[in-house]
Amino acid sequence: MPKIPSPCIDVCKFKRQGHCIGCSMTKEQKSLFKSLKKDGHRAAFVDMLMAQQAQMGKYGGWQIAYVQKCKKKGVKLPFDV
Repeated sequence: MPKIPSPCIDVCKFKRQGHCIGCSMTKEQKSLFKSLKKDGHRAAFVDMLMAQQAQMGKYGGWQIAYVQKCKKKGVKLPFDV
């Protein structure tokens, strides 16, 4: 089974106090996600990122893009839609 993909949706513009306008991750968080090997850790990271997005606001398009990315890779979503 393929690994849970990165929450990055290939926007990569760091304008909101160092957070990407597409996925809300910082450059450090992107590096951290790449180092996670276990799907449980990756799923927990995605949960944390969703909480971060909810708190920061204005990341509504991320979930739609990430669902499409997971479907394309044939991976079960790490969250409920």
